[in-house]
Formats: sequence, C-alpha cells, structure tokens
Amino acid sequence: MHLAPLPIPGAYRILLDPIYDSRGFFVRTYDRAVFEQHNLIADWIQESHSFSSEKGTIRGLHFQIPPHSETKLVRAAQGKFFIVLLDLRPGISTFGSWTTAEISMENYELLYVPKGIAMGICTLIDNCSLLYKMDMEYHPESGRTIRWNDPKLKIPWPVEDTPIISDKDRTAPFFLEYLQQEGLGEN
Repeated sequence: MHLAPLPIPGAYRILLDPIYDSRGFFVRTYDRAVFEQHNLIADWIQESHSFSSEKGTIRGLHFQIPPHSETKLVRAAQGKFFIVLLDLRPGISTFGSWTTAEISMENYELLYVPKGIAMGICTLIDNCSLLYKMDMEYHPESGRTIRWNDPKLKIPWPVEDTPIISDKDRTAPFFLEYLQQEGLGEN
C-alpha cells in the first residue's frame, strides 16, 4: 500500500499491491497502521455502497458541512469511475479548485478524501459499484450539493450524451450561489 498525494492538500491516491495466483488475486484495501503512520483518519464508522447501472451516470458534487463534514475512503468494487474532488475549505490555497482521478477495480486504487471536499462521480462503463467508508455519520440536514456542470468550475466531465442525473443534482446551486447561501462570499 503506497500513498500518492493529489493536488488537493490532504487528498491521496492509495495504490494497492495485489498478489496474484492461479485462483485470482488477494489485496489488502485498508491497513490501520499505514493510515496512522501517515496521520490519516483510521476510524471509519459508516460504509455506503453506490451502484449505477448505466455509463454516463453522474452523482454530485456532494459533501456535508461542519460539524458533520466527512473524510471518505473510496474504492471501486466494480466498474470504472471518473472522480472529481472540489476543495471547499476556506483559507486553503486550493479553495475553489478541483482535481480528477479515475479509479476502477482493475487499477487497485482508492481515494482518500479529507473533510471539506465535495466529491462527484461519473460512471465510465455500465454496472459500476463504489464503496465509501466515512468517519462521520450521515446527517441529511448537513448534506450539500454543488452543480456538477457549473460553467465557472469548467470540470471536463467525460459524458458523450446527456448524463443520467438526479433532480437534486440537476438543480443544485452553482458554486458562487453555494458560497452566498453559506455566507462564505467569494474566494
């Protein structure tokens, strides 16, 4: 297990080391000692499973606000995902910036997403399952969404046609609207 920092401070790709034999493979997807050695959250209290049946399904950009902000450990159990991380931490140099990553069952990578980061996903193939470990319970009243296709953010979502998206995500506030609603002003 190796950690590779992403451009968003505190976010990492976690590269796994599968062991193959004639039966298939074995891979450790979590190791408390490695996480503690790197000063990462090591206590997970919830795990969720998201399944999307069709390519081009977008979820996000989702997050929880304080005091219920979540650190997430994200892994593809099946399929291939384009992941977007948007930094929403005021006072951090990367506030308002984003980065992307692709994860799949085949590339044996996880993403470690610190508190204060909105996350969005797009399925790159049919039948995709994503597992999330979280260090905080889900609190619907703290849940927020920023519009996935905000023209100010200019995120290059890999969708060829109209994406499959929920009404909640389709009508979410744009980034600047979110900042105004939360009293954060502009960057």
